[in-house]
Amino acid sequence: MNLLIIGGTGVISREIVRQALCANFDVTIVNRGTNKMDFEGQAKVIKADREDRAGFAAKLTKEKPDIVIDMVCFGPKEAKQTVELFRDKAQQLIFTSSVAAYERPYKSLPTREDLEKPLTTTTFDYGKDKAAFEQYLFGEMKKPGAAITIIRPSLTFGPGARNFGTLRQNYNVVHRIKEGKPLVMVGETTLPWTFTYVEDLARGFVLACANDKTYNDHFQVLNDEVVVWEDLYQAIGNIVGKEPILYRIPSALLREVDDKLMGHLNYEKVYCSVFSIEKFQKAAPEYKPKWKFQNAIAKVVESWETDKLGVDEAKNEFEDSLCSCYDAFHTSLLKLRNHAPFSFSFK
Repeated sequence: MNLLIIGGTGVISREIVRQALCANFDVTIVNRGTNKMDFEGQAKVIKADREDRAGFAAKLTKEKPDIVIDMVCFGPKEAKQTVELFRDKAQQLIFTSSVAAYERPYKSLPTREDLEKPLTTTTFDYGKDKAAFEQYLFGEMKKPGAAITIIRPSLTFGPGARNFGTLRQNYNVVHRIKEGKPLVMVGETTLPWTFTYVEDLARGFVLACANDKTYNDHFQVLNDEVVVWEDLYQAIGNIVGKEPILYRIPSALLREVDDKLMGHLNYEKVYCSVFSIEKFQKAAPEYKPKWKFQNAIAKVVESWETDKLGVDEAKNEFEDSLCSCYDAFHTSLLKLRNHAPFSFSFK
């Protein structure tokens, strides 16, 4: 069976390629060719930039895949491009969305696909754009041609991950724990959250391929192990053998400091995020996440060491500054304890 993947070199899509090859798919990878390829000689590679719509279409005109997985679809423009190119050629089109596409607060717990509303807020562009392309695809599901499947992951880690930490500081987390330096953690630190290891997510994509129970429908595909936010840094502490020092700063304040870097925290990370995978498991009973959280984080740290990922000095200095502000506030706050006008006793 012929599988065409738009992407193929990212943390998630690279693992999908690997598993698809192991499952004996004939794989074609389509991307700009700017990242290292791991599967030369095993998969067909087409270099094409989807931003060049005419050139992209010309390079794919002779391709006749059975299944297309679009890993770099971020809005309606990309979704429409894929549908128009492959609606009459492929049997199934699989699109990568995100749980970020849901309106907050969630209406169900654990969160269930059919009980949630699409995101409409204008303050979180990534989620808003994912929700918008989903709405376009729901309309396309009613039309003849290829079946459409939407897959919604949660936050996913794997080798090569560069989206780790409150500040996306990656290896800096290891460095700061080793050095005994404090780490900024989003203030809503004990809220339950769902993290997924890339091998488990990729397994879901492969199980969705040519699975008619997933046709013209949408699914959450992720791990079902529940952890809390601060477990992210506690897991690193377990690896290096040192307890992390956490400065818990409210996400609303972090957003005011740098909306581009930390704005998502104040939208995504302030709600309990536990998701049901019951719907997908009914469509693909073989899907059973295998990776435990601690083991998954250990693999990520191992990959940073293999890649010789060093300290990001600019973010290290930025985190020092945030921690200094926290220290100053904490010191001022404690002065109120003995300040005469406010010395109340509840003994």
